[in-house]
Parts: sequence; C-alpha cells; structure tokens
Amino acid sequence: MKTFFRKIAKLQEDLEKELELIPENTSDLISSGEMALLKIDDAIRSVKKLVKGTTFESIADEVYFFKDVKPFFISRYIFYSNQIRIESLKPSGSEKVLKKYYTGELHRLKLYYAENSELYNYYRRNATYLDHKYFTRKSFDLKMNLPTSLYDFDEDFTTSHDHKVSVLLGYEMLDTYLLEAINGISNPPLADKKFNISWTSSKVSLIELMYALHLTQCLNGGNIDFSEMVRWAEKAFDIDLGNFYKTVGEIKSRKYNTTKFLQLLTENLNKAFIEE
Repeated sequence: MKTFFRKIAKLQEDLEKELELIPENTSDLISSGEMALLKIDDAIRSVKKLVKGTTFESIADEVYFFKDVKPFFISRYIFYSNQIRIESLKPSGSEKVLKKYYTGELHRLKLYYAENSELYNYYRRNATYLDHKYFTRKSFDLKMNLPTSLYDFDEDFTTSHDHKVSVLLGYEMLDTYLLEAINGISNPPLADKKFNISWTSSKVSLIELMYALHLTQCLNGGNIDFSEMVRWAEKAFDIDLGNFYKTVGEIKSRKYNTTKFLQLLTENLNKAFIEE
C-alpha cells in the first residue's frame, strides 16, 4: 500500500511541475489549457491503472484516495476544461460586456455551491462521519442525494461523492480565475521598467508571497488589485507568472503545508537571528 501511495505522490508532483511550465510556452489561455488537459489526462490514466491493480488494505486507505487524492487530479481537469470553454466563448466588446460575461460565470458557480452546500461544508470542515458512505466504492446510500450520472461512471474508480468534491475544488480554482479576470479588465499596464534583480526561486513561491502581501494590504494600503501587484512583480523581476489565478487556486487546495514558502522564509529568518 505504501508503494501505491508513493507512486501516486510522484504522479502528483510531476503533474504540478508540468503544469507550472506550460505558461512559459504560450500566453494563449486556450492553447495552454489544451496542453494542460493532455498532461492531466495522461496522469489520470496512470492513476486509474494503478488503482485497477491495487486492493486497498483498509477503508481508511480507500477513503483517503477517493476523498483527497483522486480529486486532486480530476479537479484540475475540470478547471482547465471550464477555462477553455469560458475563454473560447468570451464575447468581443467593451469592458462592461466582458465584466458581465465573467460575472455570469461566477453566478453559475455560486448556484452549484448552493446546490451542494451540505457536501461543501462537510468537506471543508474535514468531517469524517459519512466518509464510509461518500468515499468508498459500491457502498452508497440510495436515500442520499446522489448524482444522476452515477451509473455512467466506472464503479471501480468512482464513489458516490468523489466527483462532486472534484467539481467543487475545480470550481474554487475557477472562482479565483474569474475574479482576477474581472479585476484585470480595467487595469492599465504598468510602465516598463527594468531592474537588475532576478527571482531565482519558483514562480509558485513568488505568487504565494505576492498573495500574502495582497491579503495583508502591504502595498498602497490595500488599494491595489492583486492582478496589478502580479504585473508589477513580473516587470520588476522580468518574469512571466502565467495563469497566476490558477496557481493561487492550487495553493489554496494544498492539503498540507499550504503556506510552505512563507514558512521557509520564517524558518530561515529565525535561524539567522539565533545564529547572530
């Protein structure tokens, strides 16, 4: 069982790295989204093959896989699929037209949250009392609110609620993307300016840092959009941060050590103070 989860963890790590590299190759959201879907599809097929050849040793292992592991992959497929749909159907028009379009998509997400509020609250509270029904195969309760498409899924790779969790997580990333798209419509580009300083850590780490500064209102007293802060960082460090709204969503969805870069900064600072 440990070997199984090690292989899954490696697939997760490799996928995250591959998705992070995609924005470097293209700035077109539709093209980059399609490239991402290919990577995610390959990963999901590998995960499915591993599950087919594995017998879970306990209910806890099965729950962990279908509650936390599988949704990691499926939620990203859902995010990119919807991002492609939204961008391909995006109307040409004024700022008002674009904002209305994106706001309509946000409204659609809110309706889904409302329809599935019970499961969403259960998952976000880390509740466990229904895990044996929600996240184990062939054990669903017909008295529960089950998806109508349940019988269309592979019963060896599906539980009654793992797909709904994946949709909710994918929609959280989509929510962030839509909000940043709306905020970025009216923001003029910052003036070009070159700095003789380069960012040598990962792009994800820079976005995590910028988002923390944004939430703490460290720049302009908080009177600045996050998308504008990102553009400033891109100019300052001569770096392309790509789909930063997607990256923020992925940071939020980390199961453990959500703020790992900020924790690294704190550890190094404390260590330096002690050594001095």
